[in-house]
Amino acid sequence: MTYLFSFLLSIACLATAAHAASWPEPSEGDFVVKNFRFTSGEILPQLNLHYRTLGTAQKDRKGHTTNAVLIMHGTGGAGTQFLNDRFGGELFGPGQPLDATRFFIVLPDDIGHGKSSKPSNGLHAKFPHYGYDDMVLAEYRLLTEKLKVNHLRLVMGTSMGGMHTWMWGEKYPDFMDALMPLASLPVQISGRNRMLRKMLMDSIRTDPEWNNGEYTHPPHGLVGAVDILLIMGSSPLQWQKEAPDRDSADKFLDDRIARYLQEDDANDLLYQVDASRDYNPQLQLASIKAPLLAVNSADDQINPPELGILEREIKNVAHGRAVILPISDKTRGHGTHTIAAIWKDQLVALLKQTDAKP
Repeated sequence: MTYLFSFLLSIACLATAAHAASWPEPSEGDFVVKNFRFTSGEILPQLNLHYRTLGTAQKDRKGHTTNAVLIMHGTGGAGTQFLNDRFGGELFGPGQPLDATRFFIVLPDDIGHGKSSKPSNGLHAKFPHYGYDDMVLAEYRLLTEKLKVNHLRLVMGTSMGGMHTWMWGEKYPDFMDALMPLASLPVQISGRNRMLRKMLMDSIRTDPEWNNGEYTHPPHGLVGAVDILLIMGSSPLQWQKEAPDRDSADKFLDDRIARYLQEDDANDLLYQVDASRDYNPQLQLASIKAPLLAVNSADDQINPPELGILEREIKNVAHGRAVILPISDKTRGHGTHTIAAIWKDQLVALLKQTDAKP
């Protein structure tokens, strides 16, 4: 999902056998945090954070981690969304920018996502109301306590993960060499973006079938929520090509709604979207020390370039630079963040600028 919804694209990005063989087999694990206290004051007796890693961590003589890369997914996604030919197939293979034989790549499932603790595990609407502050803290604890990583070569993320990247630069300014947020803006979510999110949440909450989270079958309000997700992540140019007439457009929509309804849980989705309520890095941008390269695309309807927000705010980052990719046959709206071939040259430039020596 996204700034929102990286999962809109990730479902279609299944790994091919050829590319899957080009990087090391991921290792999976779980990090259990006892009595995790959320910023809301709620406490979860056991918070489980699932993760995947590729490669091996390296340290210098002083015990300083030199080659770790943190990559964070979008709303509704999971670390698996990067293990496909469009992302990992462009970045993780031999000789590629984040060659997994040289880098130690960490792909967490954030709170409320993937195989990590989430409402649908059983607590439903009694699950703690997590926010982005909680999610970033959990990411940090996973790295430092479980994986024993004390420094990051690179922090990057797509959509929600991009927003977390801005937060990492502010909360832990000495912890990384470089930052690369994709498909995000460093300001509180407002305007049309917030309105659409509120519509989505209201569609679920105002449905009597939701029953305060204790539904026995998917509430009808989930259909309205999925409709809004599709609008948010849409790409007018590409959708016109894929559905050039009435009947193909109807089928295109019906197929996608049916797929998402099979895979989404109303409580999980509600919590995932609501988590962005505490996001607002704007006032602390000057505290970011590491070089930061923000990449958005011109056809991203969640972060439309005509707002001029990215160009305005990047001036407050001491070593910040922003790139807005023009609309082309290769871009896919908000989902461009997962098509690494379009922007990986920007990643290479950032790594060269910060002189990585894995």
